[in-house]
Amino acid sequence: MNGISPRYQMSIVQNINDRLFELYKSYEDVANYLDKWHIVYDCYGDNENFYFYFKDEERKKLDVKKTLHHIDGETLLKIAIDLGVETPDYIPSIPVFKNELKSSYETASQTFEKAFKNVEEDPSLAVGLANSALESIIKEILKDTRINVVWGEKDTLYSLIKSITKAFKLTAEVGMPDEIKTISTSLVGACKAIEDLRSGKTIFHGKMDSNYIISDSLYAYFIVNAVSTVGLFLLNFYKAKYPPIVQPTIDVDDLPF
Repeated sequence: MNGISPRYQMSIVQNINDRLFELYKSYEDVANYLDKWHIVYDCYGDNENFYFYFKDEERKKLDVKKTLHHIDGETLLKIAIDLGVETPDYIPSIPVFKNELKSSYETASQTFEKAFKNVEEDPSLAVGLANSALESIIKEILKDTRINVVWGEKDTLYSLIKSITKAFKLTAEVGMPDEIKTISTSLVGACKAIEDLRSGKTIFHGKMDSNYIISDSLYAYFIVNAVSTVGLFLLNFYKAKYPPIVQPTIDVDDLPF
């Protein structure tokens, strides 16, 4: 993570700065927030993960940008995620995906937001929540009565992805390139793997101390990215093949009374 480019760090510092003052308004509150990320490694206060810089000698007005610019790239990324600042260079499809969800998929949106914010702090939780968000999206799509496929409310991700790929004819459409069919088949396999991870490698099902639990954020980034990519494709395919039904408007001037 510390390999984040200087140009990207300049951009993310500006975005974090703007978001901090949008949320907390005063310099004091911003300083209090950043202090929660501040770590002192020894009792003398000489060994810290970053230093605070101020605009005045009384140290009352924090120089937020200068302070942020001296924070390492990994911590900056964690702060951005915590504040809900988009990080497209690291999770590229997420900003678009989050906007799509906010418009029509409230439950999935809230679940995915929690997954996104827990990638660094709790990778196991993030993976489980990402799985649940994708399940919610597919269920909402399958509720459309124009989609003729049998499914159940208790179906999990693997069953749901098989149902929706069948409904969308992603593996059997006449004239569809074989390569697309192969990718669609792999999509089912990927969702099965995500579900297996949730069931066997996260805290979502009871585990013993000897069980392996995902603890590396790198894997959580991978899964959350995969879910956003799959989810975006399904949402866009659904909108293209099943556009919203527009109810005809009635002109009151044409009524016979």
